Amino acid sequence: MGRIIAIDYGNKRVGVAVTDPLKLIATPLDTVHAKDIISFLKKYVAQEPVETIVVGMPRTLENTPTDVTSAVVGFVRKLKKEIPEIPVFTIDERFTSRMAFQAMLDGGVKKKDRQNKATVDKVSATIILQSYLAQNNL
Repeated sequence: MGRIIAIDYGNKRVGVAVTDPLKLIATPLDTVHAKDIISFLKKYVAQEPVETIVVGMPRTLENTPTDVTSAVVGFVRKLKKEIPEIPVFTIDERFTSRMAFQAMLDGGVKKKDRQNKATVDKVSATIILQSYLAQNNL
């Protein structure tokens, strides 16, 4: 049984979350610089069995592309080329940053930590992963 990795891709930072081997719990893993994400993922999949990679696809409220959408599409294309043995899926990521901030607020995370964009990116990736698990009844 392999894990599922979720990615909240940004032009500067990439939030990464992962499931446990039974695919029951989504956990924040790390925040990686965008230029290093492919090598980070290659190293991770060499150490851990990974079944699927899920990438959050940014859309506006009107379901149109955002200014980051084309970068995410390019990243997904590169990811499929660089790690062809693992299927890559995209999932709507609207509201994940707001949901991440609210989850941190509700969880009692200190203001200083909530302002840390890397923390928000990891939590956003976790929300993307939870959404994927719920949609696929995993």
